[in-house]
Amino acid sequence: MKQRIRALSVGAAVCLVLLARPGNSQSPPQTSATSATLSWEQVKARFEAANPALKADELGVDESRASEITAHLRPNPQFTASADGLQLTPNHGVWQPLNGVQTQTNLSYLHERERKRELRTETAKAATLVAQDNHEDLKRNLEFDLRSAFIQTLQAKATVKVARDSLEYYDKIIGISRNRFHAGDIAQVDLDRIELQRVQYESELQSAFVSLRTAKIQLLQMLNERIPVEQFDVDGAFDFSPDLKDLEQLRQTALDARPDLRAAIEQIEQSKAAHKLALANGSTDPTIAGWWTYDGSYNNPNAVNAFGLSVNIPLRIFDRNQGEKKRTQIDIDKAQQLSESTKAQVFGDVDSAYAQVESDITLLKPYKERYLSQSTRVRDTVTFSYQHGGATLIDFLNAQSDYRTVQLAYLQLIGTYLTAASQLNLAVGREVIP
Repeated sequence: MKQRIRALSVGAAVCLVLLARPGNSQSPPQTSATSATLSWEQVKARFEAANPALKADELGVDESRASEITAHLRPNPQFTASADGLQLTPNHGVWQPLNGVQTQTNLSYLHERERKRELRTETAKAATLVAQDNHEDLKRNLEFDLRSAFIQTLQAKATVKVARDSLEYYDKIIGISRNRFHAGDIAQVDLDRIELQRVQYESELQSAFVSLRTAKIQLLQMLNERIPVEQFDVDGAFDFSPDLKDLEQLRQTALDARPDLRAAIEQIEQSKAAHKLALANGSTDPTIAGWWTYDGSYNNPNAVNAFGLSVNIPLRIFDRNQGEKKRTQIDIDKAQQLSESTKAQVFGDVDSAYAQVESDITLLKPYKERYLSQSTRVRDTVTFSYQHGGATLIDFLNAQSDYRTVQLAYLQLIGTYLTAASQLNLAVGREVIP
């Protein structure tokens, strides 16, 4: 019975060994040679040229420019022609339907006073400026989303590299452990525990591949690209910079560069122009007309052709555009308050993003200066000691786990820093941290 149990244990160990071999394990999906490896500047250029949401909003700016043409047009003149006095019965047996018909033509034109046309044009141009800045603000926000997707892709690539390197390193340890087992230095159960631990490394690598593929899909969607994921890749620096500009300098830059703040200020000017137009629309616009009449039925030969002029002046007794005058005056005050609110939002965005970047730099410095090298040194030292019988299996496994934890935590912090730096660029309105 004992021999049968031992035979089963040996058989199970052989299966574990075969499963643990790199050649028999499920390898990560192989990707074909990429046809496009893009930098951040190239990704941004493709995004600006092809993103549907951005292009649609840009067409909205073109629509606003077209409205300027409409606003600048003059009123059309009015032309009227009429005929009266057609004969429906014969005159003494002679059919003469046009004999004695009275014809009249009338040409009129609405004369706009108080610079209405110029004020309409001024209001339309102010609306175009607001639309342009709102478009730039949309572009600013969409580029932040694009940058976040780009950072996630870089982080996923770095995670894949760490997971692959850890698996390759661990496969070497498995090979050494098998040699020790065959030499009688370690027990079967210790070898089994080491080989079973490989499942975790494989799982981490597969999860990293899934995260990388997902990040690339999101990036391709924003670029409106239809190429396969396997033929798309990005490249860039996945690191941090300890240098950070002065907060007051960034605040001032934000006041000059934020398109939403410019749009809020230009909204005040548009409201003022609309108020001037409302005042002008309260004035009276006369209609000047000239007419010519031909009447062959007059006994007076001098009255056959007649010419006349007329002026039509509406009496604005009740409607003097009072409502629009009041509304546009209120709209000026509203735009001023919104401008102040936007300015406060700018300061809040810059301060919050600055604090996050500063915190991430504080956390990253000890990692780069000490923790990364320490985790590598501890792992290598404990591994060497375990190979020569100076450390326990638990110590070895713990050292491996601590190394992976530190490496992945560093990558996570780098990703957090780059996202916070992108948030600071978003808050400032221009790229202050590359």
